[in-house]
Amino acid sequence: MTDPTSHSQPAVDPALIARVKGILLQPKIEWLRIDGEFATNKSLFTRYAMILAAIGPVATLIGSMVFGHASIVSALVLAIVSYGLSLASVFILGLIINALASSFGGAPNPVQAMKLAVYASTASWIAGVFNLIPLLGWLSIIGGIYSLVLLFLGLPILMKVPEDKKVVYFIVILIAGIVLGFVMAAILGAIALTFVASTAGLAAMGAGY
Repeated sequence: MTDPTSHSQPAVDPALIARVKGILLQPKIEWLRIDGEFATNKSLFTRYAMILAAIGPVATLIGSMVFGHASIVSALVLAIVSYGLSLASVFILGLIINALASSFGGAPNPVQAMKLAVYASTASWIAGVFNLIPLLGWLSIIGGIYSLVLLFLGLPILMKVPEDKKVVYFIVILIAGIVLGFVMAAILGAIALTFVASTAGLAAMGAGY
């Protein structure tokens, strides 16, 4: 018999849902709350980033399989690679934010910088759900833009950057982020091309060429 006093664990951590709602709907208030929280890089990734970063790759994988735009193996490999690159990008962005803080009058703090990089990425990760339908994938751009807004709002709160320097600080981080994005996209593109070439080669062999 089931113990009537036992309670099943929710499928999704309520704290994670609350954080997502807070950062998306009331970012200024949520950044103040985040600023005072204890965290480690490990907790930021295992309890938050690694969960949300999977939305886009999983949605893309499902969309590719349903609409038949790629083989299951290649779609799965690309999903895994894009997931890893997404997490790596956020981690590197956190390092960049922290490294630049003192140059703009801020207070360098590795954990605070990683909080900023991780939580600001929330909108971009959530918008990855649009990849379920390839034709709607472009809508994920909206999430990316809102993530930039979240980053801008969180900079002076978490990194203690003076108001008169936060715009320049943000622009420098934005440029670094764009360069980082191109590098990660190039890596993913190279891997994708490799799979296309290998798949074509196998097809040719199967056809007797």
